[in-house]
Amino acid sequence: MTIKKIVLAFLLSFIFISPSYSQQYTAIDSIVLKYPDFGSTEKLAERIKNDFTTEHDKARAIYSWIALNIEYDLDTFLNPPKPKEISKSDSDWAKQLQLQNAKTTQKAFRSRKAVCEGFSQLYEHLALLTGLKCQVIHGDAKAELTDIGRRNYILNHSWNSVQVDGKWILVDATWGQGSYDSRRKVSVKKFTPIYFDMDPKYFNAKHYAESAMYKGNTGNKAEFLNGPLIYNEFIEENCEILMPFSGVVNANDGDDITFKIKNLSRIDDLYYLGKKDEKIKVKKSKVENGVMEFQLTYEKKLGRFIEFYVFGKSFAAFKVIPK
Repeated sequence: MTIKKIVLAFLLSFIFISPSYSQQYTAIDSIVLKYPDFGSTEKLAERIKNDFTTEHDKARAIYSWIALNIEYDLDTFLNPPKPKEISKSDSDWAKQLQLQNAKTTQKAFRSRKAVCEGFSQLYEHLALLTGLKCQVIHGDAKAELTDIGRRNYILNHSWNSVQVDGKWILVDATWGQGSYDSRRKVSVKKFTPIYFDMDPKYFNAKHYAESAMYKGNTGNKAEFLNGPLIYNEFIEENCEILMPFSGVVNANDGDDITFKIKNLSRIDDLYYLGKKDEKIKVKKSKVENGVMEFQLTYEKKLGRFIEFYVFGKSFAAFKVIPK
């Protein structure tokens, strides 16, 4: 076993015993983790079909393999090449698009690196090879503080919808492999199970489909853009923000802002950061019927954003603008 695989197996051992990790997937992920290198996507798909029989397990196995084996191509993300324009007026538009997607798929598989387009195209390709119905979805994604309340809709991400037992579920293998740390400008490789078959209410809070046929949320772009930014920890805890009613909060310096968060159980270590990144713990909180209510006094010097943390992990964030 290579050093890389030993380290990966060691890290995953922590994931598998974590209480936040859904135990029903450990067997599937463990099998996929032991896969050897495959010379083609066809051979990989054949192995998945031999090891798994249900649509659900096949879909999960594809997600796990991609998330465990494909790294995010940070260089391409930071310095994207000029996209090849394909005009829909061309008679062979569909064929050109198919060839371009096939090239993206094979490049991701062979190089083991890709941006979101490569992740989603590879997922669709493997899904089709294993007999699953799958689609690539393009749209807007919220991942950074500056995404809260921005006015413009951006086509900046792609993900998948795959049919499992007659139901279309949402999959984001790109975020399943890890995340991009914009502060340090580095890609963080970390297998993240929750972006497979995520509850649509959370998935749609972070994804907005370009095509109307894929919109699982309200279809209101402003509501999507103005919503709070929620992080993995928030989703894993199955939390829900009851107040404020928007991710964009109107407040002046010295105003009190009330927050109500459902299912937030670990209240002792909930805090936000001050101007010099000092921890400011939430005070005067109360919990009633599973809802935690607390207030904080907004200080303009802290900046435009209020970002909450739980045990050192980003939890949820809001943007403050003057009344």
